[in-house]
Amino acid sequence: MTDSSDNPVPEISTAPANFPPLIAALVQGLDDRKTEDIRVLAMGEQSSITDFMILGTGLAGPHLRALRVTLEKILDAHNAPIAGVDFGEDSGWIVFDAYQVMIHMFLPEQRGIYQLEKLWGDAVELDVSKMIVKRENLGAPINQ
Repeated sequence: MTDSSDNPVPEISTAPANFPPLIAALVQGLDDRKTEDIRVLAMGEQSSITDFMILGTGLAGPHLRALRVTLEKILDAHNAPIAGVDFGEDSGWIVFDAYQVMIHMFLPEQRGIYQLEKLWGDAVELDVSKMIVKRENLGAPINQ
């Protein structure tokens, strides 16, 4: 479904959950770290430089820095090469280029300014709820 405005909202795919393991792991890691408004866009038809784009919103600068560390660990665990990471200390935006996936983490104000999901409005948005396993009491000791 697209918006009738100049910048349509991406259509959400409800196809069966058969996502690349790296994409699902990134989404799960971001959800575990309380990232807000996680979106995954399938970019294969719209971009020659990446297959997926992941967008998310962090709560504050320290949260964005923690998300950066989390993303680096997940990419490393999946042997995903990182072409580059760009983050200005006060920019409110972190960008990972991991070839197959571009990851953009924003503070709320920057997310609202750039609106990348509208810029890429012709991309198919994947249903992230099918990639997330809700886990209770993360960090609580096992066998309590």
